[in-house]
Amino acid sequence: MLTIDALKQFGADTDDALTRCMGNEAFYFKLIGKVVEDKNFKALEEAIAEKDLDAAFEAAHSLKGVLGNLSLTPIFEPVNEITELLRNRSDIDYTPYLQKISEKRDELIGLLA
Repeated sequence: MLTIDALKQFGADTDDALTRCMGNEAFYFKLIGKVVEDKNFKALEEAIAEKDLDAAFEAAHSLKGVLGNLSLTPIFEPVNEITELLRNRSDIDYTPYLQKISEKRDELIGLLA
């Protein structure tokens, strides 16, 4: 079940996020429910698979903003890293980043159940 305590244990900076949400926990929880369904997660994976670094950057950059605003640090950090690598068009294996993002997203989805 999604609670502030569960999010804190997950590693989210709930104090920061709730400040952005004007202290409205219900609104914060609603936004979290929406972010796990964000189509940019799939778009990022597909663009990386197709080696379309421009599309991958756009998806990662979008996710970075949303995750940062919700202070979902465990997902934000690998998304931030991959965003900067894609910004620089680094020719590397992005698989470890995608795996970490997927793991943490799945963990967050588990909190919603």
